[in-house]
Amino acid sequence: MKGYMHVRFKKVPVSFFLHKKTVKLTIGLALASVVAFLLSTSLGDMRIHPLDVVRAMFGSGTEEHRLVVQTLRLPRIIAAFLVGAALAVAGSILQGIIRNPLASPDIIGITSGASLAAVAFISYLAGSVSIVWLPVAAMVGAGVTSILIYWLAWKKGVTPIRLVLVGIGMNFLLGSITKVMLVKNPIFTSSQAYVWLTGTVYGTDWSIVWMIVPWVAVFIPLAFVLARNVNVLQLGDDIAAGAGSSVQRQRFTLLMISVALAGAAVAVGGAISFIGLIAPHMTRKLVGPSFGGVLPVSALIGGLIVVLSDTVARTAFLPYDVPVGVFTAGVGAPFFIYLLYRNRNS
Repeated sequence: MKGYMHVRFKKVPVSFFLHKKTVKLTIGLALASVVAFLLSTSLGDMRIHPLDVVRAMFGSGTEEHRLVVQTLRLPRIIAAFLVGAALAVAGSILQGIIRNPLASPDIIGITSGASLAAVAFISYLAGSVSIVWLPVAAMVGAGVTSILIYWLAWKKGVTPIRLVLVGIGMNFLLGSITKVMLVKNPIFTSSQAYVWLTGTVYGTDWSIVWMIVPWVAVFIPLAFVLARNVNVLQLGDDIAAGAGSSVQRQRFTLLMISVALAGAAVAVGGAISFIGLIAPHMTRKLVGPSFGGVLPVSALIGGLIVVLSDTVARTAFLPYDVPVGVFTAGVGAPFFIYLLYRNRNS
């Protein structure tokens, strides 16, 4: 097959094809990510030369550089990249199984469920329960919301259009409840929750990074293993069922993977919007619709977008640190309007 390379293992009965363009693009984006890491780590109140950044990463250099790089900046940048990758993959899965280019965790209600649970935790439990349980609360909120959406959309099975409509309605409902909670809470609690809702990785340390690492390390590879199922579901329910696919079971499994990734991302970075919408679209323009190629490229693009956006948010308005969600929304909202216009007759 022209444009593909065949990979075969001698000792293991496994073989597969790799799209050459996707492999080259993945390598290029991985290198771009390394450059973005160095650039972002070197910029801030204290400018550090990239070579000094590398030395500080490996424990050499001055004590001041090691403090800034290892303790203050590197955890934040890694968390931003992982949050972006998780949201991008979650959005890719949703767009694949729902067959709708407007689907993403923040549009069909999953992010709203995580946000509501997190705001409730900050408002009513933060004084009595350790803040380390905030990610758990966000994930539970995302999971309960997704199950509720799936149940409300069920009618002898779940169709993509019904899932989207119920999700959008749930998104507005949960958003309204969250706003009521913010209005009724004390000003300090509300301001803290509002900044988190905007989307920010400010103040991230290594303990927060390790909160999201297991979720990304488990569920992104699992999504890659199930990539073939997404490709089949994109053909339509009837064709997928005719090909021997268990449509409802596979759709629910993939939805739960998307929920786990989105919940973990929201728990760490707050409600950073539109990454799950933008990154999959950019990826499909570059590598086509096959989910096996979309997954790694989308993860890298999503991570890059959040890292670069956070770098601008952190350095462009010094001494102020603007939430990264402000920049992703500023880019994502016009893009969403463009998609609505382009698909108005679909």
